[in-house]
Amino acid sequence: MTAARTLPGHPHIVRTGDALHVEGLSLAALAAEHGTPLFVYSKQWMLDALAAYQRGFQGRDALVCYAMKANSSLGVLRVFAEAGCGFDIVSGGELVRVLAAGADPAKVIFSGVGKTRAEMRQALAAGIACFNVESDAELEVLNAVALEEGHRAAVSIRINPNVDPKTHPYISTGLKGNKFGVAHDHALATYRHAASLPGLRVLGIDCHIGSQITEASPYLDALERVLDLVEAIEDAGIPLHHLDFGGGLGIDYNNDTPPTADALWKQLLARLDARGFGGRRLIVEPGRSLVGNAGVCVTEVLYTKPGEDKNFCIVDAAMNDLPRPAMYQAFHQIVPVASTRSALPVTYDVVGPICESGDWIGRDRELSVASGDLLAVLSAGAYCMAMASNYNTRGRAAEVLVSGDRATLIRRRETLEDQLLTERFAAA
Repeated sequence: MTAARTLPGHPHIVRTGDALHVEGLSLAALAAEHGTPLFVYSKQWMLDALAAYQRGFQGRDALVCYAMKANSSLGVLRVFAEAGCGFDIVSGGELVRVLAAGADPAKVIFSGVGKTRAEMRQALAAGIACFNVESDAELEVLNAVALEEGHRAAVSIRINPNVDPKTHPYISTGLKGNKFGVAHDHALATYRHAASLPGLRVLGIDCHIGSQITEASPYLDALERVLDLVEAIEDAGIPLHHLDFGGGLGIDYNNDTPPTADALWKQLLARLDARGFGGRRLIVEPGRSLVGNAGVCVTEVLYTKPGEDKNFCIVDAAMNDLPRPAMYQAFHQIVPVASTRSALPVTYDVVGPICESGDWIGRDRELSVASGDLLAVLSAGAYCMAMASNYNTRGRAAEVLVSGDRATLIRRRETLEDQLLTERFAAA
């Protein structure tokens, strides 16, 4: 009997004999039942990723708020709500989703640079924990809305520390050229202004420097800059109840070696303790690191197409399902679901059916495949379904959550009728 082998960096993905499984279920069987493209998520991987943060914060006053923009499917949100997580949201729509999933609004943090008045009213009515405010202009609007609604809005101010996270420029958020946060040098003036506004209650400070960060040093640099500010703000007579250090911890896409969450926070907490802030309430907002490697996208090979310069493996998943490669040349491992073919591998670009040259999933991959085979695109739990679209009038994929040997369809495949439902012809 062939021993089961886990894929490197993916302990929840197991190859038993020739067949690939997520936890206890065959990906081929799930694809036969639900069709392709199909997203399959491991519940246990999500809970294990969360446990690393919980270990890191053991004995501390800390709240882990899942940054739901990474994956906002209700079935995924319910996993984290039941585990006691808070949530980091960036829109009124995300607030509706987390409440529908059973989240406690008192554990919800509202981030983002462009909150509307309607969204502010919605969040105040729900009783969220705090707004992460990103500009002086937003302070003024939130103050006015809170007074109109008879509330005092709890706020922290997001600081842009001008720290290089050493990641892709599209997902860097803590440099002075980025749109996010208040400039470090202007922060004290912004806090003084916030403290003077009657509709606001200053609660904390926030900093988030980017995404897919694979080194500890940018976090340590940002931490020092934020703590310098905390000292200056409190010297000005404005106490801060909590310190929010955002998220951004990377995952292993292609032999990446980010620190584990507990190892990272061991370093950060040592710095906090050394500077006398270890007893403060801490908030973190991980997204990708909680769901990224929990997800697999199963796709069927439609055709193989030899060319003069390139060979193409054309699959039924596309940039509308897996937008990261087209958006910022991201890498996903691609492996066969069944490793039964004995033919020598061929170097392919794995591409989708969409009418764009940018519709590619992987470049220069060594694969032994034929039409009808299934491939698994790994590390597809974050920023894939959340950014999926209907480009070329393609329906969004189905999603399945696996727990042990049980699978739950958490999103049915989108139909053409679903897409046409909101559209109307103009009057004659």
